[in-house]
Amino acid sequence: MARSSSRGRGPRSAGQGQRGPKSRGGAGEKNRGPRSGGPRGASPRGGVTRGAHQGARPASDLVVGRRACAEALEAGIPLRRALVAAGSDQDQTLAALVRRLEAAGVPVESVPKARLDSLSNHGVHQGVVAQASPFDYAELADVIQRAGQGDALVVLLDHVIEEEDLGAVVRFAEAVGAAGVVVAKARAAGVGVRAHRASAGAVRRVPVAQVPNLATAIDELKQAGFWVACPADDARQDVWSAPLEGRLCLVVGPEGTGVSRLVRQRCDFECRLPQRGRASLGAAQAATVMCYEWLRRESLRAAGEAE
Repeated sequence: MARSSSRGRGPRSAGQGQRGPKSRGGAGEKNRGPRSGGPRGASPRGGVTRGAHQGARPASDLVVGRRACAEALEAGIPLRRALVAAGSDQDQTLAALVRRLEAAGVPVESVPKARLDSLSNHGVHQGVVAQASPFDYAELADVIQRAGQGDALVVLLDHVIEEEDLGAVVRFAEAVGAAGVVVAKARAAGVGVRAHRASAGAVRRVPVAQVPNLATAIDELKQAGFWVACPADDARQDVWSAPLEGRLCLVVGPEGTGVSRLVRQRCDFECRLPQRGRASLGAAQAATVMCYEWLRRESLRAAGEAE
């Protein structure tokens, strides 16, 4: 049977420390029994029910093609260098793009077409491939500091492997005013070109912390006063009645596999995402629903205090 949380949980004080994986007394939780997978929506482990992905796809730092390079410049994606096919001097469209790259301070190198072929998918590069600069990740301490001492939201992704999902989560995290996003260093998407695009530039404005151990990161967030929640099909309470408010860390897992057992054990409570249709929700969609429910609660609280 899924655990259930009391809506009347009190605030967790900074330094309260980690609770044991089976006892959640302060959150009104009961021990979790065997799981029963829900029919659709978020998976029992906090992801979604569509087919699982095998292995993590590494973050891509390559921008391939003329349009992609032009869009990268417009989006402000920092580029380390650009490689242009040798002998393309007469191509005016490519020459114009090269001038834009140079004006933006991007070093441009002329290389054999064969080298561009090896870097692109089936040689479809239109004579140019750029390489994005390494992303400057934040430390978990930076996210906690940005959260301050009051109500705050942090989103933690448990080995989500799609860059587009990571980018979308960062985008919505910024929209609701989250203090930051936490991701794993291994077997998880990093901030590459696809994540940058999906975030609409939010990765430059919201701290994204990359940590070696998610369970340890959750413990540190708890010590800083955060309660931890994740979606689960077998949860007793739905997202509308769960205590998604205050100082909160939302944990979302990847499509198919969901939140890992070790991470789920560290969550203080879980909630279902109700559905009427049959379509399943992806990691980014599940995170968005929960983020906006937190924002709704905070907006109501602020309005009540203003009266």
